[in-house]
Amino acid sequence: MPRASATFVNTSYDEEPYDDRDGTVLGRIHIARTFTGDLEGESSAELLTARTETGAAAYVALDRIAGRLRDRAGSFVLAHHGTITAAGSENAASVVPDSGTGELAGLRGRGSISVAEDGTHVLMLDYEFDR
Repeated sequence: MPRASATFVNTSYDEEPYDDRDGTVLGRIHIARTFTGDLEGESSAELLTARTETGAAAYVALDRIAGRLRDRAGSFVLAHHGTITAAGSENAASVVPDSGTGELAGLRGRGSISVAEDGTHVLMLDYEFDR
C-alpha cells in the first residue's frame, strides 16, 4: 500500500467556544489549510473540540481536501480525531468512503497527523484505490 506524506500550514483559524462550564470548554474551529508534498492542495476543515482546565483536549474533525495526490487530481474528505494529555497525544485519520472525486474516486486510506517540535504539521496517509 502506498504511503503519502504531506506537510500543511493553517492559513486561517477561527475558533468559537459554545459551552464553557464545569472545567471543560467545548468549541468549534474552522480551519483553511494548504498541503505540500505527496499531497498538494487546500482544505476546509471543521473541528469540534473539548479542552479541560488541566490542558487535556480532544477533537473530531472533517477536512475536505482538494488538489493532487501524487499524479491524480480531485478531492476527498478526511475524518480524523485525537486526544492530547500531559503524557502525549494520539490521533487517527481515515478517508470517508466514496468521498473521492475526479481521479481520486475510489480512494481509501488511513493515516495520522503529527506535529513536530518546530510546529510543522505532517499528514501520513496509507492509501489505495478500489477502481
